[in-house]
Amino acid sequence: MAKTCWTERNKRKAKTVAKYAKLRQELKAKKDYVGITLLPRDASPTRLINRCRVSGRRRAYLRRFQMSRLTFREMALQGLIPGVTKSSW
Repeated sequence: MAKTCWTERNKRKAKTVAKYAKLRQELKAKKDYVGITLLPRDASPTRLINRCRVSGRRRAYLRRFQMSRLTFREMALQGLIPGVTKSSW
């Protein structure tokens, strides 16, 4: 499980991205790249990290289910994810 400080940091980054989104869009439309560099680093959406909603893990993230592969496998085998079944042939 990820430390809570990492997940909280990611939440703060998301707030910063939302705060400066409109301004970044205007600066990009004007092609004012110097103005964009004056914004905080965390205002860029590329600084956000996809994290598992259950464990906070950032590696092996499945976008469709918003969780890591390990959490997905555990929950799927327990039948907690609707519509997902283990395949066998």
